[in-house]
Amino acid sequence: MRSSHIALAVLVTAIWGVNFVVIEVGLDHFPPLLFSALRFLVAALPAVFFVGRPTVAWKWVVGVGLALGVMKFGLLFVGMNQGMPAGLSSLVLQIQAVFTALFAFVALGERPGRIRLAGMVVALVGIGVAAADEGASGPLLGFTLVVVAAVGWGVSNVLTRKAAPSAPFTFMVWTSAVPVLPLLALSLTFEGWDRDTQALASLDWTGAGIIAFVAWVTTLFGFDAWSFLLRSHPASSVAPFTLLVPVFGMSSAALFLGESVSPLRWCAAALLVGGVALASLAPAPRNRAVQRVDTPAPALPVEDHEAHASR
Repeated sequence: MRSSHIALAVLVTAIWGVNFVVIEVGLDHFPPLLFSALRFLVAALPAVFFVGRPTVAWKWVVGVGLALGVMKFGLLFVGMNQGMPAGLSSLVLQIQAVFTALFAFVALGERPGRIRLAGMVVALVGIGVAAADEGASGPLLGFTLVVVAAVGWGVSNVLTRKAAPSAPFTFMVWTSAVPVLPLLALSLTFEGWDRDTQALASLDWTGAGIIAFVAWVTTLFGFDAWSFLLRSHPASSVAPFTLLVPVFGMSSAALFLGESVSPLRWCAAALLVGGVALASLAPAPRNRAVQRVDTPAPALPVEDHEAHASR
């Protein structure tokens, strides 16, 4: 990769990592489900009127929009609102690589090799260590919701691969439009009309800036830049940069939010990142009938997702 492309990859992962801190701050301004709905609303509008129709079947747009927007980001925002630290959230979401591999095996017949299986086991051990640390020092419910959010990310990765959109940015805009109404409905149901209207009525420049950042910078810019890198280089050269997301996420959370990182959490980080690296970079078996799909890069910023994502 050219030095400018390496710099772009690092910039995008830095944005996605810092985005977890932005989400943490945003949760002081908005209820989590409303926050997620606003993020996708601003990402979709007005862009949806200028990008043209999606180049794939609507079932893929709806499926990815619900899995990524409602399940991944909705649960991520709720989990962080329940007390899940921003830095730890950026780390735990990386378990999506394991779920992606499992779902790809079931849906696409992609059999992981021994090295990849070993990496998945190591990553799962890392999640177990992180769960033990969080269970002793923080809300286990928030941790569980973030893990389930990673499941949603894995589902969206496989659906995106099945859809194989020829215009990724257009696909991103349309999938951003899908979760808006479901998230608003969930927000009204669980967070209430009074809480939502109060948050909107008290919207200030800080809140508007947070929405703009998570929608335009992490979602639209991040996704478009990442798609450019994937078009320019093999996925095996680009995907490893996603391992920098929890590095930026945990370090920025420690710097800006004062989050402490226990020795047990550092151990979990080493296991999880190392396991994901093995699962992502391991070569595919040569005797497979189905062409291998590299562990997909985030369709949205890791917050997310955001990011995808992502918060």
